[in-house]
Amino acid sequence: MPLQMQLARIIINEINDQQVIYLREVDGERTFPILIGIFEATSIDRRVKQHESPRPLTHDLLVSTVEQMGGEFQDVVISELRDHTYFALLRIRHEGELIEIDARPSDAIAVAVSCDPHLPIYVNEEVLNDVFGD
Repeated sequence: MPLQMQLARIIINEINDQQVIYLREVDGERTFPILIGIFEATSIDRRVKQHESPRPLTHDLLVSTVEQMGGEFQDVVISELRDHTYFALLRIRHEGELIEIDARPSDAIAVAVSCDPHLPIYVNEEVLNDVFGD
């Protein structure tokens, strides 16, 4: 069963290619990092800080496209950890059907914070067990 998480922290390091976001359980104590790229980190950071862009950025474009085509973003699920790589699903409702789209967690979270209101973020329990060795 997936557990709801929230974006807890964004670390942007201009010297390093790897940026870090931390997710924390909504009703718990566990927090874990995900390494992401600079583009995704700055996109997430801009949205969290409510900095508007004069033109749509890539994640804004995706949100607008799905909404204009009649879809409704439901949530993000970080579904798997395989070979030290996280996998995520962007879940969209369209005409009563749930569509799950494979995504990098960084892009999925950037989309989640680009939506208004922000999308819930879930992590499968198996992923947390893999991370924390439970």
